[in-house]
Order: sequence, then structure tokens, then C-alpha cells
Amino acid sequence: MSIVIDLQRYPLDQQGSKAWNTLVAKARCELARNGMFSLEGFIQAENVALAAAQIQPTMDAESHTHKRSHNIYFKPEIPELQADHPALKKVETVSHTLCADQLKSSLVTAVYEYPPLVSFLSAVMQKPALHVMADPLARVNVMSYRQGETLNWHFDRSEFTTTLMLQAPEAGGEFEYRTDLRSADDPNYAGVAELLEGRDPAVQKLRLSAGTLNVFRGKNTAHRVTPVQGQRERMVAVFSYYEKPGVMFTVEEQTGFYGRAAQLTSEDTAA
Repeated sequence: MSIVIDLQRYPLDQQGSKAWNTLVAKARCELARNGMFSLEGFIQAENVALAAAQIQPTMDAESHTHKRSHNIYFKPEIPELQADHPALKKVETVSHTLCADQLKSSLVTAVYEYPPLVSFLSAVMQKPALHVMADPLARVNVMSYRQGETLNWHFDRSEFTTTLMLQAPEAGGEFEYRTDLRSADDPNYAGVAELLEGRDPAVQKLRLSAGTLNVFRGKNTAHRVTPVQGQRERMVAVFSYYEKPGVMFTVEEQTGFYGRAAQLTSEDTAA
């Protein structure tokens, strides 16, 4: 893995060392301050280009196109809101997805499963342990956005999201976010409406370069990817880790996200 990940800059393989502890402390600080941290150049340039090239033919031929109109909550209704409340404004998302069973033996899957990365993330997040997901479709995905396509405003269901940028577009495709727009005690529907109307001055924008690992707390921070511009698509891997082993999506969730369902096999269990 030393020829794939820049372990000189990010010494994940030196757990407990001074350099490793410094990296963990810095990531924790950024996460607390900004709700995210990024490790730019995490994957060395030639390898991230190789990973994108490796995936592109499968993306072109076999990806699932996910196109939907949705609100920021990805829910048909919010009981305490009228259907025409501005916080429930519909937005459009279009993306193309490869699932974990289409990424076996890929560089992306090798990085996702790299034990020192999992240990590092659990240390930063101050969890006793994290585990790779068991789900044969959802554990690692690669998402692609082409000319004019976007992942629109939403909140995440999980506490944190880990992504690896494989290919940046020529223009657009920027990550926009509004930190702590809501909380567990305050849904802040008025603030959500203001955001969707384009009137929130606290929205921030981040352009991620190829090879950057990003960890983001998106449960209460609204975020989106702006429309991609140009012929080079935006391609990003999404890594799913959980505090307990063996996590699976339901058949309904698999079908909703990927257009198909898959059962856990003995081969998946061995992996």
C-alpha cells in the first residue's frame, strides 16, 4: 500500500508513533472546528489516475443511473410541516453509481479495506472500533456526475461520510455545505428554507482535488455537489464504515439506491 497511499506524508502504518498521533490530533481538531477534514494527496497522483482509468469502462457500461426529485430530507413528508412549506422544496439529483460487487480487485476497494486506514478513522472519530460494511453493494461505491449533473441539497443519515476523490471535473462539481444547519434539538426549518432559497450567507464551498480523502459530518450539515461543467466527469469513491460488524442494507434500501438487490454470499463473508 506504500506505493498507493502517501505514507510518508500520512503515516497510517505507524500507529502509536509521534507522527501518527500528530496526524490524528490535527484531523480531530479540523473535524471539531469545520465539521470535516481533508487529506490532500492521500493517494499518489499516478495511482489515483490509474484508479479512475481502471473504473471508467465499467462506469460507462454498467453504472446505475440514479435520477430523482427529492426534498432535503429524502422523505416524502415531514409530519409537522405542510406539504408546501419552503423547507420541503423539491430539488433534482442525477448520478451514476458502481457498487462494491463491480469494484472487486480494484485499487479503490484495496484502499477501503486497508486496516490502518480503518484504525486511523476510528481514532480520529474517537470510536472503540470501526468496521467495513458487510453489504455486497453498499460497502464501497463510486459515484460519477457528468455535464449538468449534481448531487443536490441533503442531510446524511450516517454520522460521518468518508470519500476519496478519483477525478475532478473541468469546472463545477464543487462541494457546498452549511455547517450545523440543524441540531438534534432544533430542526431549524426556517433556516433550511433560507438555504434552499439561496439566502444563507454561511454556505461554504470546497473544491476537492483528485487523490484527496475527505471525512465529513453530514448528519446536521446540509450539503450538495454543484452541477458539473465540461466533458470530464466528477468521480468519487464513497467508503462506508460502522461501529458494529456485519451491517447490511435492506432489500428495499438496496433497490432504492442501486436499482437491484444482492444477498450476502460466502465470498463476501470471506472478504
